[in-house]
Amino acid sequence: MAVYNAPLNDMRFILNDVFKAPEFWQNNENLAHVDMETVDMILEEMGKLSKNILLPINRSGDEEGATFEGDGVVTTPTGFKEAYKQYAESGWVGLSGNAEYGGQGFPKMVTMLTEEMVFTANQSFALYPNLTVGATLCLNAAGSEEQKQTYLEKMYNGEWAGTMCLTEPHAGTDLGIIKTKAVPNDDGSYDISGTKIFITGGEHDLTDNIIHLVLAKTPNAPEGSKGISLFVVPKFLVNADGSLGERNTLAVGSIEHKMGIKASATCVMNFDNAKGWMVGAENTGLSSMFIMMNYERVTMGLQGLGGSELAYQNAALYANDRGQGRSDTQLQSPEKPADAIIHHADVRRMLLNAKVNTEASRCFAMYVAKNLDEEKFSTDPESAKAAAARVALLTPVAKAFLTDKALEATVDCQQVFGGHGYIREWGMEQIVRDTRIAQIYEGTNGIQALDLLGRKVARNNGKYVTHFLGEIRDFVSNMQADHAIKQATLDAADTIEELTTTVLNNIGERKNEINGCAVDYMHAFGYLAYSYMFALMVEAANGKEGEFYTNKAKLADYFVGRVLPRIDAHAQMVKAGSDPMMNFDLAYFDVPAS
Repeated sequence: MAVYNAPLNDMRFILNDVFKAPEFWQNNENLAHVDMETVDMILEEMGKLSKNILLPINRSGDEEGATFEGDGVVTTPTGFKEAYKQYAESGWVGLSGNAEYGGQGFPKMVTMLTEEMVFTANQSFALYPNLTVGATLCLNAAGSEEQKQTYLEKMYNGEWAGTMCLTEPHAGTDLGIIKTKAVPNDDGSYDISGTKIFITGGEHDLTDNIIHLVLAKTPNAPEGSKGISLFVVPKFLVNADGSLGERNTLAVGSIEHKMGIKASATCVMNFDNAKGWMVGAENTGLSSMFIMMNYERVTMGLQGLGGSELAYQNAALYANDRGQGRSDTQLQSPEKPADAIIHHADVRRMLLNAKVNTEASRCFAMYVAKNLDEEKFSTDPESAKAAAARVALLTPVAKAFLTDKALEATVDCQQVFGGHGYIREWGMEQIVRDTRIAQIYEGTNGIQALDLLGRKVARNNGKYVTHFLGEIRDFVSNMQADHAIKQATLDAADTIEELTTTVLNNIGERKNEINGCAVDYMHAFGYLAYSYMFALMVEAANGKEGEFYTNKAKLADYFVGRVLPRIDAHAQMVKAGSDPMMNFDLAYFDVPAS
C-alpha cells in the first residue's frame, strides 16, 4: 500500500513565510476570526484523517469500485460510507461555508490545503464532498433566501450531497446546444426533463439526499448559451419543515466504467418531469454555474497536486531502498551488492521534476486562493476588482498547467519504480490512472488554454497579462535574495510579453491562431508562473537558517537549470503559428476503409 505523510512544514512555509497569511487575515475585518493556531490544528487533524482513514481505502476502493445494481441503486466501495460519516461529522464539508447557514467561514487559503490532503490520500473519495462544496458555493451566491435556508445547512453538515449537471450526450463544451427542458408550473416550480452524463456523485449511498444543480432551457428561451437557466432538483423533495418527502422523478441510468477514480460514481442521470426550482434569474444559469465551476477548476489543480505529492513520496521512499548498480562517483553501500538508486543522477532527475511540481503548484494554488479570498472578502472595492482580474487570468492556468505537469510528475515517479511501477501492488499505476482525469473534466485543458489566450488575453488586448507582468517585475526587482531565479524570472516575463504581442498581432490575419497556439502559450505562461512562485519562495527563505530553507534555494536552482528552459521550446512553437497544422487537406485525415 502507498504511504503518505502530509507535508505540513511545506504548507506552513507557504502560509506563514511566503504569503504571510496571519497578517493578511488580521488586516481584513471579514477574516479577522481566522488565527494560525486554529489553522494549525485544522491541518494537523486533516493530515491524520487523510493518512489513517482515507489512504487505507484508496487501493481497495479502486479495486472494488462503485457498483450499479440496475434498479437505481449505486453503492460506494467498502469503507467509504463509514469514512464519509466521520468526514462529515468532523465538519470538513462546511469548512468554507457561509456561517450564517451553518458553515465555518474559513477562507480558501485554508481549505485549499485540506483539499490537497484529501486528494493526495484518495482522489475518488475527495470528489464526493468536493462537488457538494461547489454546489453550496453556487447556491450561496445565486440562490434565493428560501433555497439557502432549505439546503445549505444540511449540505454543510454532510447530511445531503450536491452535484452539478451540465453535460449531455451531444453537448459537452458547447453547452448552448443542451436539450434538457424546464417547463414552468403554476406553483413556481418547473418540470425538468432530459439526460445528463458524466455526473460525479449523481447517485450514491453516502447521504440521505442529493441536491442536483441542473442546467436546462425554458420554453422560448434564446438560442445558445444565453438561453440557459439553472435549477435545483433534489433527489428527495423537501417538506416545509425540512424533512424529506417523496422521491423525485429522477434516476441514475448507469455508471461509467473508467480508467481511474473508479470509486467515484460517474453517472448517467435521467430527469423525467422531475420537480425543480430556478436558481437566480431566468437565462442566467451559465453565469451562476460558473461561480461553482471556477472554484472547481482551481480545485482540479489541487487534484493534480495531490497525485503528484503521493507519487513523489512513494517514489522517493522506493529510490532510497531499491539497490541497483553502483554510484558513478564512489561506492555508497559496500556491505550490499548494489547502491540505492537514489545515488543515480537520472533517478534524481525524475524525483526532482516531481518535487518542483509539487512545491511550485502548491505555491501557485495558494497565490490564486489568496486572490479568491481578496475578491470575496475585501472591503476595498478596488482591491477586490484587481483580485478578480488576477483570478480570471490565472484560473485556467491553475486548472490546466497544474494538471498537465502533475501527470508528467506521476509518470516520472512511476518510472522510478521500473517494472514495479507497472504492477498494481505498488500503487503507482493507480496514481497515474486517477490523476489522468484531472486534465479532462471541468473543461478539458485544451479548452482552458483557449480560455486563457482567447478570453483572458486577446479579448482585452493583453491588459490582464500586462498587469501580472508588472507585478512580477516589481517583486523580482526588489528581491533581497541573491539567486539566479531573479534574472530567470525577468527573462521569462520578457518571453511572455513578446509572445503575447506576437499572437495579438497575428490573430487578425490568421483565424486559427488562437486555437492553434493556445496550449503552447498556456504552458509557456505556466512556466513563468512557476518561476514567480520560486522567486517568492526563495525570497521567503532568504536569511533563515536550517536545511529546510537552504533546500528551497537548491530546488529553485534545479528549476532554473533543468525545468524553466522548456519555456523557450513552447515559445518557438507559438511563434511557428497555426499554419503547420492547418495546411493539410481534410482528406489527409481520412482513415482507409478495410
